[in-house]
Amino acid sequence: MLNTIKNWPKQQRPREKLLQYGAQSLSDAELLAIFLRTGIKGCNAVELAQRVITQCGSLQALLQSDLNAFCHIKGLGKAKYVQLQACLEFSRRYLQESMVEQATLTSPSQSYDFLKAALKHETREVFALLLLNNQHKVLRFDKLFYGTIDAAAVYPRIVVQHALSHNAAAVIFCHNHPSGIAEASHADEALTHTLVQALKLVDIRTLDHIIVAGHLCYSFAEQGKLPNF
Repeated sequence: MLNTIKNWPKQQRPREKLLQYGAQSLSDAELLAIFLRTGIKGCNAVELAQRVITQCGSLQALLQSDLNAFCHIKGLGKAKYVQLQACLEFSRRYLQESMVEQATLTSPSQSYDFLKAALKHETREVFALLLLNNQHKVLRFDKLFYGTIDAAAVYPRIVVQHALSHNAAAVIFCHNHPSGIAEASHADEALTHTLVQALKLVDIRTLDHIIVAGHLCYSFAEQGKLPNF
């Protein structure tokens, strides 16, 4: 008998398992199998999913694959790549909308999940702003500057103009470290000092500067390194 998922007991099939127990009950391979929908000759969808994850090294590595690397994996192709990128963008936008709709930000940890989803998959350095009102409710999130794998040029005048144009009362700076090192460099500290000072001149408070490095985050506020003029 062929080892197809249809021949499995219902409680073991990924779709039925998700409907009964929730998506959190599925393994990485089972979740990916639902996305793939079908397997290939001699390999059902779950087996293919496990093979793909093993070949990539992790689910995260698969999600970060570029088009060329993705399409070189047997059983995948451009159509699946496009679908996966769309799913990732849905997740980012959902988190962004959730962030904007929530009442207020009261600690750096509340920002981490959203910022990691927004920046951890970037392969080059990106500098962004979380803009907040007087009650620290998020107004919007914007990526302002893009750079190389280890640097991005940030212009204080543009940061100030952007914050003013959206009537922000406070901001959180954020950028990623594609290297995965969750530490602030001397350049990061110098930039933070300059930006905090520039925004204070127009009565906009800086609440934090958060660095995203893979699954880790570094908070200037939590480390006591946020300038206080």
